Amino acid sequence: MGSDVVEVFPFRFGRAHRVLGLPFGVAPPTTWVRVSGSEFTVRFGPWCLRTGRSNIIGTAITGPYCLLTTAGPARMSATDGGLTCATNGERGLCVRFADPMPGIEPLGLLRHPAVTVTVAECDRLAELLAPSTRPSGGTRSG
Repeated sequence: MGSDVVEVFPFRFGRAHRVLGLPFGVAPPTTWVRVSGSEFTVRFGPWCLRTGRSNIIGTAITGPYCLLTTAGPARMSATDGGLTCATNGERGLCVRFADPMPGIEPLGLLRHPAVTVTVAECDRLAELLAPSTRPSGGTRSG
């Protein structure tokens, strides 16, 4: 992916998640993942997480999820500190970071080792974030 190419991945909304997300500003126009040649950005209503693609160390398809623990606002996992941005209960992509990133609160005091996003094209996003598709600037290959 060239550094001037940007791909945007919309979230896939389930009916209950759509209704429960609205009071928190989580709706289709305010939720997306954007990937450029050098940057990975998650917008989830008022929440935003941004990091360099070189900070991504892996991805995994995850799900299903419990409605009560995923619907509504962005959530931080009590077990591992990961950030969850969920708009359906079926399937998402967990993106892991080398250096934990801020995202759940505006001061950046809490940092997340991963973010889970329930985009419509989880497989395509995982493929795009794979090490072989990242810019090579200063990273080892092989």
